[in-house]
Amino acid sequence: MVQLSSFGRRFSRGSGILSLMDDLGNALAEGGMLMMGGGNPGHVPEVQAVLHRELTALCEDQVRFQKLIGIYDPPPGDKDFLQALAGMLEAEYGWQVRPENICLTQGSQSSFFLLFNILAGRFDDGSRKKIMLPLAPEYIGYSDLGLSDEFFIAVRPKIELHGDHQFKYRVNFDELLISDDVAALCVSRPTNPTGNVLTDAEVMELSRLARENNIPLILDNAYGVPFPGIIYTEATPFWNEHLIVCMSLSKFGLPAARTGIVIARPEIIELLAGVNAILNLAPGSFGAMLTTSLVATGEIIRLSQKVVEPFYRRKMEKAMQALDDFFIDLPYRVHTPEGAMFLWLWFEDLPISSRALYERLKARKVLVVSGDYFFPGLEPGWRHTSECLRITYSQDEQDVREGLRIIADEVRTVYAQGKEDAIS
Repeated sequence: MVQLSSFGRRFSRGSGILSLMDDLGNALAEGGMLMMGGGNPGHVPEVQAVLHRELTALCEDQVRFQKLIGIYDPPPGDKDFLQALAGMLEAEYGWQVRPENICLTQGSQSSFFLLFNILAGRFDDGSRKKIMLPLAPEYIGYSDLGLSDEFFIAVRPKIELHGDHQFKYRVNFDELLISDDVAALCVSRPTNPTGNVLTDAEVMELSRLARENNIPLILDNAYGVPFPGIIYTEATPFWNEHLIVCMSLSKFGLPAARTGIVIARPEIIELLAGVNAILNLAPGSFGAMLTTSLVATGEIIRLSQKVVEPFYRRKMEKAMQALDDFFIDLPYRVHTPEGAMFLWLWFEDLPISSRALYERLKARKVLVVSGDYFFPGLEPGWRHTSECLRITYSQDEQDVREGLRIIADEVRTVYAQGKEDAIS
C-alpha cells in the first residue's frame, strides 16, 4: 500500500468535481445517458467553422505551424496573443492593461488553483487566510482547490421570489463582514451553477469593499463578458487594479484547448508566471495561437455577441418552455436564467436530499448535479442546500426536453411518496 503525503490524501479523496467528471466520462463510455450534468459547451456550427478556418491557416503557414508544435512559450504565454488581447481590451473597453497585466494558464481550473493558493492558506507566521465567496451557491470546481482545510468562507444570499416559479439570489451585503483572515473575494459572473448575473452595482460594491480592505476581488468571467458573452441581461465588463479578472476560451468553443486567462496587476502576473514555469514550464500554445487574429480584430467579440449568446439563449428559452410543460403541478422554482448554460431548480421541502434524487435520476439514465456540492465555505444546517439541482441545457434540445420530462416525473413520485410516508 502506497503511503500518501497530506497533499496526496487531499487530492485522492472524494470531491464534487471528481464525481462530476467521473460520471461524465463513464456515462459517455456506457452510452444511453441524457447528459444534463456537466458544463461542456454545445457545438456552435458558426464558431467551429471560424476555428476550422484559423486552424487551416495555421497548418498551412510553416513558420507558425512549427511554433505551434515545437517551441515553448514564455511562462506568461504567447506574446502575440497577450499583445492582441491587451490591445483589444483597451480599444473596446478602455481597460488600461498591457501584456504584463496578462498571464495564460492551463485552463480556468488551473488559474484558480494557483491564485487561491498564492493568496490564501497557511503563512510562515502561523496565521491562516481564506477565500471569501460573497454569494453562495458558487462553482463546484472551487471547493477542493485549497491546500489546507477550512479554506473558504461563504455568505448565505438573500432570496427574492419572482412570480409563481422563479427566484433570484442577491448578495447579502448586511452579512458580508470581511475580517482580517480574508485574503480575497471571489465571484463568478454569470454564476455557475445558477445563471445569476451580479448587477453592475453589486460588482462595484464588492470592488469597493475589496479596495477598502486592501484585498483583491477575483471576478470569474468564464461564461461572461467580454467573451464568450453568455449573458442575457445587462452587464458591464469590469477591470481595475483591485480586480483579478479570469477568462477562458472553453465556453467560446475550445474546452479541450485548456486556455485560462488572468488579468491583474503586474506583481500578481509575475507570481503566476513563476508558478507556471515551475509546474508547466510554459502554458500551452494551441488556444492562444488559434485565436490571436480573432482577438486582434475583435471578431471574438462579434461572434460572442451575434452567435454564441443567441445560440444559448434559444436553448435556455426552450428549456424554460419544457419546465412550463412538465413541472406546472410541482412545488418548484427555477433561478431566473440570466446567463451561462444552466437551470438551477429548487424543490422546496423536498422529501429526500438532492443527492438521493441525483442517484434516482442517474438510475433512470438522466445525469444531473446535486446542488449540495455548490456551497463551499457555508455553515451547515441550511436545508435549501439539499433541495436544488443543476441542469445544463447546452446539449441536444430534444435530449434536454426528455430529460426534464423524466426529472419532473421522478420529482412528482418523490413528493407523492413523501406524502404517503407522512400519513403512515
